[in-house]
Amino acid sequence: MSTAPMKDTIRQAAIDLFYRKGYFAASISEIAAASGIRKASLYHHYESKEALLFAILKIIMDDLMAFLEASLAGVVDIEARMRAAVRGHVQFHLRRQKENFIANSELRGLTEAHYQDIVRRRDAYERVFQEIIGSGRRQRVFAPGDDKILSYAILTLCTAGASWFKPDGRLTVDEIAEIYENFIISGLKRAEGEAVCGAAGGSPSLLRV
Repeated sequence: MSTAPMKDTIRQAAIDLFYRKGYFAASISEIAAASGIRKASLYHHYESKEALLFAILKIIMDDLMAFLEASLAGVVDIEARMRAAVRGHVQFHLRRQKENFIANSELRGLTEAHYQDIVRRRDAYERVFQEIIGSGRRQRVFAPGDDKILSYAILTLCTAGASWFKPDGRLTVDEIAEIYENFIISGLKRAEGEAVCGAAGGSPSLLRV
């Protein structure tokens, strides 16, 4: 019998607990109980709580990149590409809110090797935004600016929704994504010095996606 269904059950239980209590406060015993198995049985699927956290972050990063690539598929116009990238980023973060919240708050729980693995995936994702911004500047669609800093600002701003979004709130995911999309495009087209980087506030989180 495949272990995949139980691994998925354990991972979902951990996501719920990490989101509600935080990674460091949630115990392996609690995760096992929420999964309907004994603590000893959990270790047949994940060797440690840290390995479980890494699995959650790896999956969310891989899924995020796949979603971005699908959002951009066949889109050639540079403004349309930025709109699609922003829209997809916001939609993904709001629809998988718990995992993305964990990804942006619990990175410090990883070992150094796992931390560097997630950072490499994050950097690859950010480069897609940087390439779109750079192409937009060269085509004079976007105002002059620093591609990397602007990508950090945009992603920090768009990622923040995972910390405050309420599924039963006033606006839908798509309505919120459209607001972000229009705001960021407007910022990228402003005169130099007025770009959206000033709107994000503070410095980028350790995991900016």
